[in-house]
Amino acid sequence: MQKQAGLIVNPIAGMGGKVGLKGTDGPRILEQAIRIGATPEAPQRAARALERLAGLRHDIHFLTCPGDMGENELASAGFEYTVLGPPTTGETTAEDTERAARRMREEGVDLLLFVGGDGTARNIYNAVGDRLPVLGVPAGVKMHSAVFGTTPGNAGELAELFLRGKATGTREAEVMDIDEDAFRGQRLSARLYGYLRVPFERRLVQSVKAGSTGGEETAVRAIALHVVGNMEPDRAYIIGPGTTTREIMRVLGLPNTLLGVDVVLNKTLLARDVNEGRLLEAIEGRPARIVVTIIGGQGYLFGRGNQQISDRVIERVGKENIIVVATRAKLFALNGEPMLVDTGNERVNKMLSGYVNVITGIKEKIVYKVCS
Repeated sequence: MQKQAGLIVNPIAGMGGKVGLKGTDGPRILEQAIRIGATPEAPQRAARALERLAGLRHDIHFLTCPGDMGENELASAGFEYTVLGPPTTGETTAEDTERAARRMREEGVDLLLFVGGDGTARNIYNAVGDRLPVLGVPAGVKMHSAVFGTTPGNAGELAELFLRGKATGTREAEVMDIDEDAFRGQRLSARLYGYLRVPFERRLVQSVKAGSTGGEETAVRAIALHVVGNMEPDRAYIIGPGTTTREIMRVLGLPNTLLGVDVVLNKTLLARDVNEGRLLEAIEGRPARIVVTIIGGQGYLFGRGNQQISDRVIERVGKENIIVVATRAKLFALNGEPMLVDTGNERVNKMLSGYVNVITGIKEKIVYKVCS
């Protein structure tokens, strides 16, 4: 019996990441992102998810939205589909997403796939609640919610397993979002909006982002002292976002962009709150290292909240020049699950996979697995 699935793509999701804008909520920020060179990320991420569904091409009928909201990707992938509603004109809106999701709920789709970030997840929750299975293909900047596949390909794999009846379990997964204006002002204000019913396979879906735990100040300080003590002259250090990396900047006595990316050279600030383009300029013609920590609870090294450190930047720097820092408590909280990467480039994801040294203190390290 042919299955019926829904596909909704938020075509502007993730556009603010590489250009350092921490999201694209609101027309003013979207215009700014486009003006400084942002390009769409969601269409190619939708395509990667659909590639994993190719084996079901003749067994699924999709309901989707016009043009960039799903139709284009399904047509390119060769799936059967029905377009809901008239063609959209101009920029798509949250109302377009919610209207389409309500229609798919009414049509009784077996699974609703959406491509976007936390804001899109909120729109889907507003429209369908927990009344049908939903799965997110990660394409946003923040993605604190637990409703996404760990990568676009893994989202497609889980969708295939679910639609074939090989992954029948679902769980209630948190829909979280943050205030982007506060985020840009270096304040993290997160809120739980509700729960979506999501197909579940532990290795294929991400966890909700966990906040920092108290009582780790000494461990974080030791990590920072180790990194600073081993900094080399005339080498640029790209300092990723997070509370662990913030301590490195404090030890150096430099201002820090808690939720952005800074560059240090000879223990002075070379560039602050940079985007991908500025990063590439900063490391042109000089050796560099990347200092990055994991997202608590989720375990991501790259691809969540630090998209400025893009696949191009990572390739330029090289895997051997990536410094991973985390407290033992943060690693143990992963419960043995690997750290994750989702750069948007499968070649770079594979390059980063394997085992890495994680600095956990002064002259202390743990070897830990990384997967894509």
